[in-house]
Amino acid sequence: MNLNRRSMMQLGLSAFASTALPVSAFAKASKSFFDEHQLPIGLQLYTLADTALTDLDGTLKKVASIGYKTVELAGFHGHKPAEVRAAADKVGLKLTSIHIGGQARGDGPSLSGDLARLAADVHTLGATDIVMPFFIIPERIPAKSDAEQFPAYIKRILGQMTADDWKRNAAFLNEKSAVLKKEGLRLGYHNHNCEFAPLGNTTGFDILASETDPNLVTLEMDAGWVRAAGLDPVAVLKKYPKRFTLMHVKDVRASTQFNFALTQDPTEVGRGIIDWKALLPAAYTAGIRKFFVEQEPPFEKDRFAAIADSYKFLSTPA
Repeated sequence: MNLNRRSMMQLGLSAFASTALPVSAFAKASKSFFDEHQLPIGLQLYTLADTALTDLDGTLKKVASIGYKTVELAGFHGHKPAEVRAAADKVGLKLTSIHIGGQARGDGPSLSGDLARLAADVHTLGATDIVMPFFIIPERIPAKSDAEQFPAYIKRILGQMTADDWKRNAAFLNEKSAVLKKEGLRLGYHNHNCEFAPLGNTTGFDILASETDPNLVTLEMDAGWVRAAGLDPVAVLKKYPKRFTLMHVKDVRASTQFNFALTQDPTEVGRGIIDWKALLPAAYTAGIRKFFVEQEPPFEKDRFAAIADSYKFLSTPA
């Protein structure tokens, strides 16, 4: 059979078209999860320790230069809210949420203090979410002694926490959230691994999730601490549907011994044991729209290098 040049070219193009990926599939494969859903990659500023306290402008400039677009604060980092907002605006960062403790410590902000003033400060930041980062410890439980190791202290607390203590935490969240909602702010709760410790036939987290009003209180999943408790973050999302709206994107090493006492072997996102290809889409399906990289100490490298590695992993197409 004789084929002229045009016929051969047409056959070649037909063969390529029959084996090539559809344009839509190629486009999808060339985007990261965050690009696909047009979501910013955020950072929990706790990750950088006291750098914001000593050099706020320099810290936020470096965060923005890596590529981060949003920041979740851990308190005001030793500055006035207007100062933090100005520094963030200068480099194009949005302050979308903030961790505020339930109990007062010194003269810092707390959910037990003046909520009207707190709301005004959070509005100054431009944030819309306040998150309580840890449960309120009953006053009857003695404080940590200098000789007591921190994991042992946490185990002692958990050994004395009752179901009623967890219910009081839930009631506290409901009460404070009702006030903050009138101010246009949403209150949430952030987990560690402590809340998943068995308490009879339930857990502290079960009680918090069931006793808080979904119309008032949201949840922020810390994926690293969920995994450190020996649990699958995807399964936890499914167990508490439509409750989580924020996530700490945190990874842990395979050497992590599952526990409930605030210990883990941390690492950069993508270097640990969490299956992010499964978790991130599951989180989006569950309703999470705010994602913040966070890493616990100790660090193997400079903290800015660590958050740059995490950002690179999350921003690279799968």
